[in-house]
Amino acid sequence: MSPTFGIAFGGGGARGLAHIHVIEALDELGIRPVAIAGSSIGALMGAGMASGMTGREIHDYARSILGTRAEVASRMWKARPGSFAEAVQGGLHVSQFNVERILKAFLPEAVPERFEDLKIPLKVTATDYFGHKLAVFDSGDLPSALAASAAIPAVFRPVTRDGRMLIDGGIYNPVPFDLIEHDADIVVAVDVWARRRNPNASGRVRWT
Repeated sequence: MSPTFGIAFGGGGARGLAHIHVIEALDELGIRPVAIAGSSIGALMGAGMASGMTGREIHDYARSILGTRAEVASRMWKARPGSFAEAVQGGLHVSQFNVERILKAFLPEAVPERFEDLKIPLKVTATDYFGHKLAVFDSGDLPSALAASAAIPAVFRPVTRDGRMLIDGGIYNPVPFDLIEHDADIVVAVDVWARRRNPNASGRVRWT
């Protein structure tokens, strides 16, 4: 019997686009995970894969959106506040964008509204701001969980869900492989922030 695989996609901002190549490589190897976990942009990539999208489909979709400024501008326009009251909700924070609106404008249609409709189980991390602890979502509303996981402080407004104020999942668990370590025989963790090691003059290894 072949071993089962799980994969965890780490956060890392725009570097997270590198996850697409990992998904494409898994497709080429014929590896279909039985469990996925993700943090921040890794949660977005994980949602695409969990929805049944291939690496090529995710690649083509990302290129079609991010490849032209006009398309990005068009979708950002769609994500604008519906009213002035909404724009200043919670105070006037002109530098904080509504991440839920932005994701709604950019997520592919293949990504469902609920975790239960995914083809592969997915776990998404966020940070409970006032609780000072990790929050993990694997059921219920999917877009709000993805938005919370990607809510980078000072850039995006926090997301409120289940009475909690939630921000970037990468703060507490940037590469959440531990969330699925009991769900598969082999767990692959993809860290786009991994640093290369160089020996210094003394021969010791230091991180750079």
